[in-house]
Amino acid sequence: MSDRIPVVLVAGFLGAGKTTMLNHLLRDNRGTRIGVVVNDFGAINIDSMLVAGQVDAMVSLGNGCVCCAVDVTELDELFTRLTQPRVGIDVIVVEASGLAEPRNLIRMVIGSDNPRIRYGGLIEVVDAEQFPASSARHPELITHVRLADLVVVNKADRVASEQLARLRADIGALVGPVPVYTTTHGRMDPGLLFDQPVRGIRRVPEQLSFDDLLIEQDHDEAGHRHLHDDYLSVSFRSEQALDPRKLIGFLEDPPPGLLRAKGFVAFGVANEHRKFVVHMVGRHIVFEPGSWSRGEHRGTSVVLIGVGLHAETTLARLRDTVHDAADPLDPSSMLSVWRYTPQ
Repeated sequence: MSDRIPVVLVAGFLGAGKTTMLNHLLRDNRGTRIGVVVNDFGAINIDSMLVAGQVDAMVSLGNGCVCCAVDVTELDELFTRLTQPRVGIDVIVVEASGLAEPRNLIRMVIGSDNPRIRYGGLIEVVDAEQFPASSARHPELITHVRLADLVVVNKADRVASEQLARLRADIGALVGPVPVYTTTHGRMDPGLLFDQPVRGIRRVPEQLSFDDLLIEQDHDEAGHRHLHDDYLSVSFRSEQALDPRKLIGFLEDPPPGLLRAKGFVAFGVANEHRKFVVHMVGRHIVFEPGSWSRGEHRGTSVVLIGVGLHAETTLARLRDTVHDAADPLDPSSMLSVWRYTPQ
């Protein structure tokens, strides 16, 4: 199950910057093979490869990524093709049309019979300058934002700081605990959305290195600083097993600013000896049970990434999820985890 390919949906109104963000993900990703599915009308320039109004057209990009243009009714067939082992895709990113209904795309992914994919969350891109007027004209955009697991406020350089703060507060009131991330020119670290594997090396949770990418993204060719939120990465390790209900409580009510979490978890539950891989993008949570490798450390190791994340408070809350009693917990305590486990 841990080999299921995440399908990340990128949505947003016309002109919000979805394609620009996708271009950066393709250019800046480090070794990840991305299957890009484009559902749009008209010409879309992806990494200098033109996909113009085609249906079910697949274009192989130089970095191992695959770009497709499809009608949404053909998504399941395309997932079947993209998930073939010979294609070698690590993640599938679906860029929805600016006029698309995200709820339908979510249902298509979750309802897919393909055993090799899992829903990876909805990223809603918002134009900082235009969203107030666009959402007033098209109230359905409010519903779209409320469906998101992560909201990206793009083009933040086009509005005054007071206006940006007000917009973030307004969106925050709509989405509650869902993180709101600010950027310009669609720049976003791929590691916030999906894992970036190192070829030939077994995947393990480790401290993510964003330093080089942030240096690249902080300044353009003219040396101007780009406006975006800066990241903080926090690592948590525990030799003792965790209480599943307490961990779910932490993930469902996370510390302010948490954008991403991933790692391995051991639970202190009777007759539960499996390793659980946890993925969290925004507020989308997935647990995948697996087996410990021979000689592998059987503890918990999780990396959390956020903006304005308070490290000590976050670690203190995670330490509170440790099950330090001698007796294992009842198996019924795993029910909260099974809610977030793909069937």
